[in-house]
Amino acid sequence: MELETRAPSYKDGLKELRKNLGQMLPPEALKKFDNDADGLAEAHKSVLKINVGDKAPDFSLVNAVGKNIRLSDLLINNKVVITFYRGTWCPYCNLQLSQYQQILNEIRDAGASFIAISPQTPDESLNMTEKNDLKFEVLSDIGNMVARKFTTVFKNGDMPVQTMTELGFDFDAHYGDDSRELPVPAVFIIEKNGNVSFAKAVSGDYRERVDAAEILNELRK
Repeated sequence: MELETRAPSYKDGLKELRKNLGQMLPPEALKKFDNDADGLAEAHKSVLKINVGDKAPDFSLVNAVGKNIRLSDLLINNKVVITFYRGTWCPYCNLQLSQYQQILNEIRDAGASFIAISPQTPDESLNMTEKNDLKFEVLSDIGNMVARKFTTVFKNGDMPVQTMTELGFDFDAHYGDDSRELPVPAVFIIEKNGNVSFAKAVSGDYRERVDAAEILNELRK
């Protein structure tokens, strides 16, 4: 029980976020986004491309300030926790990464590094880092070349993009290509030998995320 009181609850955070979104967004816009999320849950029931026991593919991506970060280099000293997220504009991603930041010291105490990956440009990764005061690496995977080896990648629909545009958000400005592809959010723990010891995507529904306490429980096993 001590662990659960220390780690923030995504379920509780989601309740507060939904309350705020209900006040910020027109009801019809929020309904469109929810319908999109429901559709993604139906469309993507089998999300993961690698699972527990698999060897994680090595990769090198640039961080928010343009430095190359290679997975195998990180694994020399620590396990690595990887999360794939959608973008700065996604309130659920902001909630998730903010909560992971709150347990960063515990992740490090458990012998792991933490990295977050999205298809955004390095400038947008920097925006995400500054917006949420993140102290871990935020990497740019333009074209989702790495993401598609770990999780499902799909093209964002016309309806959510158009709804964002109507609300004054430029979806395409966050990305380095025009594919409009996004990763289904997922979390992986990679052991120092490169093997996957934890792999989870809660759902194709981007409103659902892996809880911070679950990551800590796995690292402390």
